[in-house]
Parts: sequence; structure tokens; C-alpha cells
Amino acid sequence: MAAPPTILTKWQSLEPELRSVLRMVAAFIFLLFGTMKLFAWPGAQHGGGPVELMSQMGLAGVLEFVGGLLLLVGLFTRPVAFVLAGEMAIAYFQAHLPKGFWPTLNGGVNAALFCFLWLYFSAAGAGPWSLDAKVRRRA
Repeated sequence: MAAPPTILTKWQSLEPELRSVLRMVAAFIFLLFGTMKLFAWPGAQHGGGPVELMSQMGLAGVLEFVGGLLLLVGLFTRPVAFVLAGEMAIAYFQAHLPKGFWPTLNGGVNAALFCFLWLYFSAAGAGPWSLDAKVRRRA
């Protein structure tokens, strides 16, 4: 006879759903960085308005907005997360590392965390609450 489930085994069994929740919350926050760059909403970036679309910051805004939306709904999660991890690595090395080594001092905490978070999702997938999972179930 199997041992009754413990609170730990019950909690661990929620990992797939919690992965989906983490993806959705992180994607929503991430896409807000894109809306700030592209639409100056919910607040403006450092320059006070939207960034120039045909610039490196404009490309970053498009990646963050479109990629954030795709990750929010969990569509094409693995390739999108991989591309966004690369974007965040570039952001960190270009904009933050030259200001010093420590992310807490060089302003790079968001870039570093998002880089590794998206790298994780590129390997782990979106979780059960995603369009990826829905498409997989129908196939």
C-alpha cells in the first residue's frame, strides 16, 4: 500500500501549474518594459516619450512587447524565450556591465534575471496553462 501524500508531495505536484503562473507573471512584467519603450505607457523611459522605432531601443521594445505577449499566452514559448534570453544578455553586457561588475550596483538586475528566466523557459517549456500545451493536446 502506498504512503498517503504529504503536504510536500502535494506541493511538488503543482510544479507544472506554478511554472505556467511564473511564465505569465514574468511575461506581463516584461511586456510592460516594451510598452514603456514603444508607447511611453504606463510611464515614459528616460527620454520622456516613445523611443525611435528604427533604433536599437526600438527593436528591444518590439522584442519585449511581442515576445512578452507570446510568452504571456504561452505560444512558441521555447524559441521566443531563447531569443529574449539573448536580448537580455546583450542588454546586460552593453548597458550594465560597463558600469561595474555587480548587478545591484550597475542597474542590471532586471536584465540578468530575465536573461536566466527566459533561458529556463527555453528549456522547460510553458507549462500546462499555455497555448503550446493546447496545441500539443490537439495534435
